[in-house]
Amino acid sequence: MVRAWSADALAHAPPPRQLTQDPEAWPEQASVDPAAEAVRQIARTLAQAFDGHGLSLRAAAAGSGVNRQAIADLLAGRSWPDVATVARLAHFTGTTLWPDSANIERNRTH
Repeated sequence: MVRAWSADALAHAPPPRQLTQDPEAWPEQASVDPAAEAVRQIARTLAQAFDGHGLSLRAAAAGSGVNRQAIADLLAGRSWPDVATVARLAHFTGTTLWPDSANIERNRTH
């Protein structure tokens, strides 16, 4: 089932990893929820960027201005990152983090 989340509802929504069939497989387990799937793809791309640049959470936090715990929560699928967080991390890593909408499975109920 695809849910429509408002910003207020996201504050009380289950974390993105919980919207997969197997939360323990995060971020490898895809989600049918488009918002959770976007966060999953952001987390995967960010982790690859960290590995590629040899970055630690501490170095990424210092360089991006994003709180270290916020980065850890994003990578683990425990939080819904805001646009500013994604933009700062993308700028710092020089990586496009937002997934192409064509890469997010569309499950429409018309």
